[in-house]
Amino acid sequence: MIEVESFWTLYGEAAQTAFGFFWKAGWVFVLGYFVSAMIQAFVSKRRLTPYLGSFDLKSLSLSTLFGAISSSCSFAALATARTLFQKGAHFVTAVAFMFASTNLVIELGILIMIFLGWQFLAAEVVGGLLLIAISSLLIQLTYPEKWVNAAKKSLDESSSIEKEFDWKERIRSRKGWHLVGHKFVMEWQMVWEEILIGFTIAGFMAVFVPADLWAKIFLIDAAGTMPEWMRVLENAMVAPFVAALTFIGSMGNIPLATVLNANGVLFAGIMGFIYSDLMVPPLVAVNAKYYGWRLALYIAGIMYIAIVATTLILHYLFDFLGITPESARAISDVAQFKIDYTFWLNLVFAAVTAGLIYLHRRHLKEHTMKGMDHGGGLTLKRVIVYLFMVILAGGLVAQVVAGGAG
Repeated sequence: MIEVESFWTLYGEAAQTAFGFFWKAGWVFVLGYFVSAMIQAFVSKRRLTPYLGSFDLKSLSLSTLFGAISSSCSFAALATARTLFQKGAHFVTAVAFMFASTNLVIELGILIMIFLGWQFLAAEVVGGLLLIAISSLLIQLTYPEKWVNAAKKSLDESSSIEKEFDWKERIRSRKGWHLVGHKFVMEWQMVWEEILIGFTIAGFMAVFVPADLWAKIFLIDAAGTMPEWMRVLENAMVAPFVAALTFIGSMGNIPLATVLNANGVLFAGIMGFIYSDLMVPPLVAVNAKYYGWRLALYIAGIMYIAIVATTLILHYLFDFLGITPESARAISDVAQFKIDYTFWLNLVFAAVTAGLIYLHRRHLKEHTMKGMDHGGGLTLKRVIVYLFMVILAGGLVAQVVAGGAG
């Protein structure tokens, strides 16, 4: 049982760890969403879609590339995939886009490099491609043609209409860059709640969740008492369910993966956790809204099988090459405040953010959109976000008080 004094010390430490995660990743998010905003502003989905209409290597490669340079927001990935599917993209290429846009984007790669190291970054890239190849093969072998056709008919053909534009002309215009600022802000409006929830949970789990709980879930203590291949298989199969229980998609699961790594979870389990961001219940529900529950659960099932297969291949491939991460990376090494490259990059990208917000406001002024509602209102998710803000603020107060008492 945790004593009262010990609880407040741990509470402050957890809040500080969560803020340390935010601090370490701040500039990465700005860079990633800035790149994503430029892609959205200057690349026409309508021009790209005709090249994604068939299931072949070219279409699959293009959808993977387009996903890799688009938004890393899980909800945005699903919405864009639906738009591509509506406009004529093959169902397989739409699914490939989903995987690529949440596993191969630049900001995710940088975050993994910072939080977990280069081996995990290499695994993310190689595994992301494997994931797309395996899921595409599985869909081809089990293609639910009736469900796909029914989903296509039920989608509203009039939605998500994109006007034609000349990207060369747009990139040279002030209004084009005003649009970049607008897209950047809209990206943040979609993801900031998810990021805050994910990073806060990671900070508190790093401090409060005992190591023996992770040991039981991922059979860490069973090393040497059972065949290693059984532990690897168990980690690969359980990790997606652990990810689903967190209800966190997109970028929020990287700090949590760091917590798993720090507690000795196998490489296969950590990679399985990272890849499972599209399997969390809210995202499955979004797919159900787009395609119906049958196809949404089919996609989730394909994802699960592909994730388990990919993580097993990665685990043994990296073991064969001798590059499997051996030692856990301490949370304290990641979530720390000091004058280093992170400090200076955060300053630079804070200025970039200010400039993009200014461009966003210019865009709103030009389009008289100041009164638009961008998803406000007191939803359950918003209530949770506000609660987490209060918890973080309370933790910082506890940390200050504990520091003063010390």
